[in-house]
Amino acid sequence: MARPKPSLNALRAFEATARLRSMTAASLELSVTHGAISRHIRSLEELLGVPLLVRTSSSTDPTPEGSRLAEGLTAAFNLIDGSVEQILPGPLTVSCSATIMMYWLIPRLAAFHEANKNIDLQFNMNYDQVDFIRDKVSIAIRSSTIAPPKDVVIKELAREWISPVCATSYAKANRLQKPGDIASCRLLGTRTRPEAWSDWLDELGLRQDVRIQESYEHFYLLIQAALCGLGLALVPTMFVLEEINSGRLVAPFGSIPGKRRLMLWTAPHVATRPESRAVSHWLTREMSTTAKMCAALSSVDA
Repeated sequence: MARPKPSLNALRAFEATARLRSMTAASLELSVTHGAISRHIRSLEELLGVPLLVRTSSSTDPTPEGSRLAEGLTAAFNLIDGSVEQILPGPLTVSCSATIMMYWLIPRLAAFHEANKNIDLQFNMNYDQVDFIRDKVSIAIRSSTIAPPKDVVIKELAREWISPVCATSYAKANRLQKPGDIASCRLLGTRTRPEAWSDWLDELGLRQDVRIQESYEHFYLLIQAALCGLGLALVPTMFVLEEINSGRLVAPFGSIPGKRRLMLWTAPHVATRPESRAVSHWLTREMSTTAKMCAALSSVDA
Protein backbone atom coordinates (compact mmCIF):
# COMPACT_ATOMS: atom_id res chain seq x y z
CA MET A 1 0.00 0.00 0.00
CA ALA A 2 1.40 3.37 -1.05
CA ARG A 3 2.39 5.68 1.76
CA PRO A 4 0.44 8.99 1.82
CA LYS A 5 2.45 11.94 0.55
CA PRO A 6 2.37 15.36 2.23
CA SER A 7 0.85 18.15 0.19
CA LEU A 8 3.10 20.74 -1.42
CA ASN A 9 1.14 23.50 0.34
CA ALA A 10 1.79 21.90 3.73
CA LEU A 11 5.50 21.59 2.98
CA ARG A 12 5.63 25.24 1.85
CA ALA A 13 3.83 26.37 5.00
CA PHE A 14 6.18 24.43 7.25
CA GLU A 15 9.37 25.54 5.46
CA ALA A 16 8.40 29.22 5.67
CA THR A 17 7.44 28.92 9.35
CA ALA A 18 10.64 27.11 10.30
CA ARG A 19 12.79 29.61 8.38
CA LEU A 20 11.03 32.70 9.69
CA ARG A 21 10.38 31.28 13.19
CA SER A 22 6.85 32.63 12.98
CA MET A 23 3.50 31.46 11.58
CA THR A 24 2.41 35.06 11.21
CA ALA A 25 5.48 35.91 9.11
CA ALA A 26 4.96 32.75 7.07
CA SER A 27 1.33 33.66 6.40
CA LEU A 28 2.38 37.10 5.16
CA GLU A 29 5.09 35.66 2.90
CA LEU A 30 2.76 33.05 1.38
CA SER A 31 -0.30 35.36 1.29
CA VAL A 32 -2.54 32.97 3.26
CA THR A 33 -4.17 33.18 6.66
CA HIS A 34 -2.50 32.30 9.94
CA GLY A 35 -5.12 29.59 10.38
CA ALA A 36 -4.23 28.00 7.04
CA ILE A 37 -0.57 27.83 8.04
CA SER A 38 -1.48 26.22 11.36
CA ARG A 39 -3.73 23.63 9.73
CA HIS A 40 -1.11 22.71 7.12
CA ILE A 41 1.57 22.18 9.76
CA ARG A 42 -0.77 20.19 12.02
CA SER A 43 -1.70 17.88 9.13
CA LEU A 44 1.98 17.44 8.25
CA GLU A 45 2.87 16.53 11.84
CA GLU A 46 -0.01 14.02 11.95
CA LEU A 47 1.09 12.46 8.66
CA LEU A 48 4.76 12.17 9.67
CA GLY A 49 3.99 11.18 13.24
CA VAL A 50 6.54 13.54 14.82
CA PRO A 51 6.34 17.08 16.20
CA LEU A 52 8.02 19.54 13.84
CA LEU A 53 7.69 22.77 15.79
CA VAL A 54 7.95 23.97 19.38
CA ARG A 55 5.53 26.84 19.94
CA THR A 56 6.24 29.45 22.63
CA SER A 57 4.73 32.82 23.43
CA SER A 58 7.48 34.65 21.53
CA SER A 59 8.57 32.30 18.71
CA THR A 60 7.99 29.11 16.81
CA ASP A 61 11.14 27.01 16.62
CA PRO A 62 11.69 23.75 14.74
CA THR A 63 12.39 20.54 16.62
CA PRO A 64 15.52 18.56 15.63
CA GLU A 65 13.38 16.57 13.19
CA GLY A 66 11.81 19.79 11.95
CA SER A 67 15.22 21.38 11.39
CA ARG A 68 16.37 18.49 9.22
CA LEU A 69 13.17 18.59 7.18
CA ALA A 70 13.26 22.38 6.82
CA GLU A 71 16.86 22.36 5.60
CA GLY A 72 16.05 19.91 2.81
CA LEU A 73 12.86 21.73 1.87
CA THR A 74 14.58 25.11 1.65
CA ALA A 75 17.19 23.68 -0.73
CA ALA A 76 14.49 21.96 -2.79
CA PHE A 77 12.27 25.04 -3.10
CA ASN A 78 15.26 27.18 -4.02
CA LEU A 79 16.14 24.69 -6.76
CA ILE A 80 12.57 24.79 -8.08
CA ASP A 81 12.42 28.58 -8.06
CA GLY A 82 15.85 28.83 -9.71
CA SER A 83 14.84 26.42 -12.45
CA VAL A 84 11.69 28.42 -13.18
CA GLU A 85 13.72 31.66 -13.24
CA GLN A 86 15.99 30.21 -15.93
CA ILE A 87 12.98 29.47 -18.16
CA LEU A 88 10.96 32.60 -17.36
CA PRO A 89 13.53 35.24 -16.34
CA GLY A 90 12.15 38.35 -14.72
CA PRO A 91 13.72 41.77 -14.16
CA LEU A 92 17.17 41.87 -12.61
CA THR A 93 17.19 42.92 -8.97
CA VAL A 94 20.29 44.61 -7.58
CA SER A 95 20.75 44.51 -3.81
CA CYS A 96 22.87 47.05 -1.93
CA SER A 97 22.80 49.19 1.18
CA ALA A 98 20.59 52.25 1.30
CA THR A 99 23.67 54.48 1.48
CA ILE A 100 25.25 52.96 -1.64
CA MET A 101 21.89 53.38 -3.35
CA MET A 102 21.52 57.04 -2.31
CA TYR A 103 25.05 58.33 -2.75
CA TRP A 104 26.52 56.12 -5.47
CA LEU A 105 24.03 54.12 -7.53
CA ILE A 106 21.13 56.53 -8.07
CA PRO A 107 23.38 59.33 -9.45
CA ARG A 108 24.60 56.88 -12.13
CA LEU A 109 21.32 55.23 -13.08
CA ALA A 110 20.25 57.73 -15.74
CA ALA A 111 23.43 57.06 -17.71
CA PHE A 112 22.96 53.31 -17.30
CA HIS A 113 19.37 53.40 -18.56
CA GLU A 114 20.40 55.56 -21.51
CA ALA A 115 23.02 53.01 -22.55
CA ASN A 116 20.96 49.91 -21.71
CA LYS A 117 17.37 50.65 -22.67
CA ASN A 118 16.47 46.95 -22.84
CA ILE A 119 17.51 46.09 -19.27
CA ASP A 120 14.89 46.42 -16.55
CA LEU A 121 16.41 46.88 -13.09
CA GLN A 122 14.76 46.58 -9.70
CA PHE A 123 16.35 47.20 -6.31
CA ASN A 124 16.57 45.56 -2.90
CA MET A 125 17.82 47.60 0.07
CA ASN A 126 19.96 45.32 2.22
CA TYR A 127 23.58 45.21 3.36
CA ASP A 128 23.75 41.81 5.08
CA GLN A 129 23.42 38.21 3.95
CA VAL A 130 20.93 37.41 1.22
CA ASP A 131 19.08 34.40 -0.13
CA PHE A 132 19.06 35.01 -3.88
CA ILE A 133 16.06 32.78 -4.58
CA ARG A 134 13.85 33.64 -1.62
CA ASP A 135 14.61 37.38 -1.78
CA LYS A 136 14.44 37.38 -5.60
CA VAL A 137 17.85 39.06 -5.85
CA SER A 138 20.03 38.75 -8.96
CA ILE A 139 23.13 40.77 -8.10
CA ALA A 140 24.37 42.08 -4.76
CA ILE A 141 27.02 44.60 -3.76
CA ARG A 142 28.48 43.56 -0.41
CA SER A 143 31.41 44.21 1.89
CA SER A 144 34.12 41.56 2.01
CA THR A 145 33.26 41.11 5.70
CA ILE A 146 29.93 39.46 4.80
CA ALA A 147 29.99 35.70 4.14
CA PRO A 148 28.66 34.96 0.61
CA PRO A 149 25.98 32.34 -0.05
CA LYS A 150 26.96 28.94 -1.39
CA ASP A 151 27.63 28.72 -5.15
CA VAL A 152 27.40 32.48 -5.70
CA VAL A 153 29.58 33.96 -8.45
CA ILE A 154 31.99 36.36 -6.71
CA LYS A 155 33.91 39.25 -8.24
CA GLU A 156 35.92 41.93 -6.48
CA LEU A 157 34.80 45.44 -7.35
CA ALA A 158 37.31 47.66 -5.54
CA ARG A 159 39.19 48.38 -2.37
CA GLU A 160 37.21 50.58 -0.01
CA TRP A 161 38.79 53.98 0.68
CA ILE A 162 37.95 55.80 3.91
CA SER A 163 38.09 59.46 4.94
CA PRO A 164 37.35 61.52 8.03
CA VAL A 165 35.12 64.37 6.81
CA CYS A 166 33.48 67.42 8.31
CA ALA A 167 31.98 70.76 7.40
CA THR A 168 34.51 73.40 6.33
CA SER A 169 33.62 75.58 9.31
CA TYR A 170 34.25 72.70 11.71
CA ALA A 171 37.69 71.99 10.21
CA LYS A 172 38.68 75.66 10.56
CA ALA A 173 37.35 75.97 14.10
CA ASN A 174 39.31 72.91 15.22
CA ARG A 175 42.43 73.69 13.15
CA LEU A 176 42.58 70.21 11.67
CA GLN A 177 45.95 69.70 10.00
CA LYS A 178 47.18 66.22 10.95
CA PRO A 179 45.45 62.95 12.02
CA GLY A 180 46.53 63.37 15.64
CA ASP A 181 44.30 66.44 15.82
CA ILE A 182 41.22 64.21 16.13
CA ALA A 183 41.93 64.14 19.86
CA SER A 184 40.24 67.53 20.15
CA CYS A 185 37.30 66.65 17.88
CA ARG A 186 33.79 65.47 18.47
CA LEU A 187 33.95 62.08 16.73
CA LEU A 188 30.90 60.67 14.97
CA GLY A 189 30.38 57.02 14.02
CA THR A 190 27.86 54.36 13.02
CA ARG A 191 26.45 51.46 14.98
CA THR A 192 26.99 49.19 11.98
CA ARG A 193 30.75 49.85 12.05
CA PRO A 194 31.82 50.76 15.60
CA GLU A 195 35.45 49.81 14.90
CA ALA A 196 35.84 52.30 12.04
CA TRP A 197 37.95 54.89 13.87
CA SER A 198 40.24 52.26 15.39
CA ASP A 199 40.73 50.67 11.97
CA TRP A 200 41.62 54.05 10.47
CA LEU A 201 44.23 54.70 13.15
CA ASP A 202 45.64 51.19 12.65
CA GLU A 203 46.03 51.81 8.93
CA LEU A 204 47.95 55.00 9.71
CA GLY A 205 50.10 53.24 12.31
CA LEU A 206 48.91 55.54 15.10
CA ARG A 207 48.31 54.56 18.71
CA GLN A 208 45.59 56.76 20.11
CA ASP A 209 42.49 56.22 22.21
CA VAL A 210 39.26 57.29 20.56
CA ARG A 211 35.82 57.93 21.99
CA ILE A 212 32.83 58.26 19.70
CA GLN A 213 30.59 61.02 21.02
CA GLU A 214 27.61 60.22 18.82
CA SER A 215 26.72 57.11 16.83
CA TYR A 216 24.15 56.85 14.03
CA GLU A 217 22.27 53.88 12.62
CA HIS A 218 23.33 54.39 8.98
CA PHE A 219 26.06 56.13 7.02
CA TYR A 220 23.58 58.46 5.31
CA LEU A 221 22.59 59.83 8.73
CA LEU A 222 26.25 60.13 9.70
CA ILE A 223 27.01 62.10 6.53
CA GLN A 224 24.10 64.44 7.21
CA ALA A 225 25.40 65.04 10.73
CA ALA A 226 28.82 65.97 9.33
CA LEU A 227 27.21 68.34 6.82
CA CYS A 228 25.42 70.06 9.70
CA GLY A 229 28.72 70.68 11.51
CA LEU A 230 28.10 68.23 14.35
CA GLY A 231 31.59 66.77 14.31
CA LEU A 232 34.15 64.68 12.42
CA ALA A 233 32.73 61.61 10.67
CA LEU A 234 34.65 58.63 9.28
CA VAL A 235 32.99 57.34 6.11
CA PRO A 236 33.76 55.40 2.93
CA THR A 237 35.11 58.07 0.59
CA MET A 238 32.89 56.97 -2.31
CA PHE A 239 29.84 58.30 -0.46
CA VAL A 240 31.13 61.87 -0.08
CA LEU A 241 33.06 62.59 -3.29
CA GLU A 242 30.39 64.96 -4.56
CA GLU A 243 30.19 66.80 -1.23
CA ILE A 244 33.99 67.15 -1.11
CA ASN A 245 34.20 68.36 -4.72
CA SER A 246 31.44 70.92 -4.08
CA GLY A 247 33.09 72.15 -0.87
CA ARG A 248 30.17 71.14 1.36
CA LEU A 249 32.52 68.75 3.16
CA VAL A 250 36.28 68.63 3.54
CA ALA A 251 38.55 65.64 4.06
CA PRO A 252 41.31 67.29 6.16
CA PHE A 253 43.45 64.14 6.28
CA GLY A 254 42.76 62.88 2.78
CA SER A 255 41.69 59.36 1.92
CA ILE A 256 43.39 56.04 2.64
CA PRO A 257 42.62 52.44 1.61
CA GLY A 258 40.70 50.65 4.34
CA LYS A 259 40.60 47.01 5.42
CA ARG A 260 37.45 46.16 3.49
CA ARG A 261 36.79 45.45 -0.15
CA LEU A 262 33.57 45.78 -2.09
CA MET A 263 32.44 42.55 -3.70
CA LEU A 264 29.93 41.74 -6.41
CA TRP A 265 27.81 38.63 -5.91
CA THR A 266 25.83 37.22 -8.81
CA ALA A 267 23.20 34.53 -8.34
CA PRO A 268 24.27 31.34 -10.17
CA HIS A 269 20.92 30.96 -11.95
CA VAL A 270 21.27 34.36 -13.68
CA ALA A 271 25.06 34.52 -14.10
CA THR A 272 24.98 33.54 -17.80
CA ARG A 273 22.22 35.95 -18.81
CA PRO A 274 23.50 38.71 -21.13
CA GLU A 275 21.72 41.32 -19.01
CA SER A 276 23.50 40.11 -15.86
CA ARG A 277 26.85 40.28 -17.58
CA ALA A 278 26.10 43.79 -18.81
CA VAL A 279 25.14 45.00 -15.32
CA SER A 280 28.20 43.31 -13.78
CA HIS A 281 30.50 44.93 -16.35
CA TRP A 282 28.92 48.34 -15.79
CA LEU A 283 29.14 48.13 -11.99
CA THR A 284 32.77 47.01 -12.18
CA ARG A 285 33.72 49.85 -14.52
CA GLU A 286 31.90 52.50 -12.47
CA MET A 287 33.35 51.25 -9.19
CA SER A 288 36.87 51.23 -10.65
CA THR A 289 36.44 54.86 -11.72
CA THR A 290 35.16 55.77 -8.27
CA ALA A 291 38.11 54.05 -6.57
CA LYS A 292 40.55 56.06 -8.68
CA MET A 293 38.78 59.28 -7.67
CA CYS A 294 39.02 58.26 -4.01
CA ALA A 295 42.71 57.47 -4.38
CA ALA A 296 43.29 60.93 -5.88
CA LEU A 297 42.54 62.49 -2.51
CA SER A 298 46.06 62.49 -1.12
CA SER A 299 46.63 61.61 2.51
CA VAL A 300 48.58 63.84 4.87
CA ASP A 301 51.37 62.87 7.24
CA ALA A 302 50.58 61.98 10.84
